[in-house]
Amino acid sequence: MTECALRLASSSRSLSANLRISPTRFSPLRRSLPLTSASLIGKPLFCWHTHRTISVLSTKASMAETVTGKVQVFDSEEELAVSLAKYTADLSEKFCKERDAFTVVVSGGSLIKSLRKLVEPPYIDSIDWSKWHVFWVDERVVPKDHPDSNYLLAYDAFLSKAFVFRQYMDFNAVMTHCVIPIPAGHVYAINDALSAEGAADDYETCLKHLVKSNVVDISKESGFPRFDVMLLGMGPDGHVASLFPGHPLVREKEKWVTFIKDSPKPPLDRITFTFPVINSSVNIALVVAGAGKADVVHQSLGDSKSSNLLPVQMVSPEGELVWFLDKAAASKL
Repeated sequence: MTECALRLASSSRSLSANLRISPTRFSPLRRSLPLTSASLIGKPLFCWHTHRTISVLSTKASMAETVTGKVQVFDSEEELAVSLAKYTADLSEKFCKERDAFTVVVSGGSLIKSLRKLVEPPYIDSIDWSKWHVFWVDERVVPKDHPDSNYLLAYDAFLSKAFVFRQYMDFNAVMTHCVIPIPAGHVYAINDALSAEGAADDYETCLKHLVKSNVVDISKESGFPRFDVMLLGMGPDGHVASLFPGHPLVREKEKWVTFIKDSPKPPLDRITFTFPVINSSVNIALVVAGAGKADVVHQSLGDSKSSNLLPVQMVSPEGELVWFLDKAAASKL
């Protein structure tokens, strides 16, 4: 186990003692705990899932440095979330079979909400969560229980998420509660006791240990860590991770993880993966919902004449890029 995983896993023992799962009552995990992990206790006897076929539109950017990828447009954010869950679950199955691990990078914001279908049937029970390794593409340098923490957002809405399954037998309803059983040592939060610069250096060191131990692949093309999938959101200004329009960090070519102390969006202090790491990914999903982002989507994918290259237009992975848009976000295409 790597140094970073050991540091994180040390907190999981106290967490386990505070988790109780029973047929009729669920005691939620406490926010003060830095990690979430639990073993799946009991499995439902049946489950159901409906999926509506969505048409896939392809787009090719006109500028060489902009994105080339598949664009999927959904009637609603709900349908988007259903498709995103299937996309992620399919990749999980693929990589767990191929390399016995699945490295997943998430961002904050509305992306976490869109992952909610993963913790519902059928995926809560079918995904091999024990092989997941979860990372953050960026993080605010605040305590883990701070409202601005991307970790806390993921913890509350995803990592500690439980579902209630009603099993009907002989007309009696039985309540079963489960939580996703990602091992504590596979959830890589930043060290929030450090400064922004120290936290970035520490996270990069953590990644280097994981590369050496073959948990994270290395790109033969770029020499940077190669994650199986990055699930990214986009800000209304076109920023991804904590890489903002016009900021010098968008041009960083050497570091794996760097820091920002003058973020245009509070809080000021953050750490972030750099574009060489982002673009070394095998797969990237860009998830964008809401009419408030329609102008930026149009600038990125439509026939906009703007000469200013947005950070989101610099996302160009070694593998496949898929845009997940709801109808509102795509309304100006």
